[in-house]
Amino acid sequence: MKTKEEEQQAFGFAEPANHRLRRGVYLIPSLFTVANLLCGYYSVLATLKGGAVDLDNASRAIGFAILFDAFDGFVARATHTNTEFGKQFDSLADVVSFGIAPAILAFSWGTQLLAEGDLAPAHHLLRIAWLVSLAFVICCAWRLARFNVHGMAPGGLKYFVGMPCPAAAGMIAATVHAWKTPLDDWRWSIAWLALVLALAALMSSTIRYPSFKGFPIGKRRHSVTIVVVALLVWSIVVYSEIVLMLIAAGYLITGLTLHIVRLARHRMTPRPAES
Repeated sequence: MKTKEEEQQAFGFAEPANHRLRRGVYLIPSLFTVANLLCGYYSVLATLKGGAVDLDNASRAIGFAILFDAFDGFVARATHTNTEFGKQFDSLADVVSFGIAPAILAFSWGTQLLAEGDLAPAHHLLRIAWLVSLAFVICCAWRLARFNVHGMAPGGLKYFVGMPCPAAAGMIAATVHAWKTPLDDWRWSIAWLALVLALAALMSSTIRYPSFKGFPIGKRRHSVTIVVVALLVWSIVVYSEIVLMLIAAGYLITGLTLHIVRLARHRMTPRPAES
């Protein structure tokens, strides 16, 4: 028969022998997750204010949430503190920061000025925008739940199945940060909603997107790498509107391009002759 401690460990209730050290280590990635959640919460509050500066601050908050989300995963892997609790906590924070916050931001930035007009197409467009924003939140939650169950794509840490939620939210945040002024033309609003809906579809799709989780940071790199990273950080700080937009759009296009290349190779591969 199993002892009481063995039964508790089987169900995840027992603490390890060095529980004091473990508690301190587990706290570090959780703090990054809390910071991620805080940024998402602030983004929602800033969006509700509705001003152009407030919407820009909301987009910046989503950008910081992406940064904290990357740090909590990196710290958890580096310190070997991956737990099921941390995994679920991170997913719940991601629903707020990369699902609800960007959806509300996309709705407000794309249709806020249309609500003040009396044009009939604008009122119909507001109803469509509400549904598109809801679809974005649902697809984000769907994507996170699927990731928790199935994990990465077959082949290790190289690819995600579907566009990652932070990347989809980053595309919305980068666009708002680049243009800042809310849309006032219903035709541009239609194009904007089409982009948001496409991002939602990409999150729930099976298209593979590159992952940088397996990137060997601990290995020695050429000194030029440090210069390139420093220039990238400097360009983001000085020219954040252009650089972040290029990074978000480039990642979006990369996944689609790789998917098209795979389909082309699959069709060009000769099939064995049937007997």
